Amino acid sequence: MADTSDIRTPAQIEADIKRRRELLAETLDEIGVRVHPKTIVGDAKAKVVSNIDHTLGRAYVSVNKAVTDVKAQFVDEEGAPRLERVVPVALVVVGLVGLLALGTRRRKG
Repeated sequence: MADTSDIRTPAQIEADIKRRRELLAETLDEIGVRVHPKTIVGDAKAKVVSNIDHTLGRAYVSVNKAVTDVKAQFVDEEGAPRLERVVPVALVVVGLVGLLALGTRRRKG
């Protein structure tokens, strides 16, 4: 004897076909949006911006660490300048500026 629990009426079959068509239309619309050139360009831009942000973030952290390391060479734990390190560097800078100024004057004269 045949199992009658799987038998559907024509109205049920039509309703099922209608529902599946609507799902298929939604899926096709979604695919259309995904492959649209504006969507592809927008996704590519977002990826580039994300990569740039990540790279800039890493660069900022590296520069910040370098500045902190240099600052630690010239400032003690309390924030006071370490004169034994600041004075020699200041003298070297003043000497270089003086040499550059003399070199510029000699070329003009």
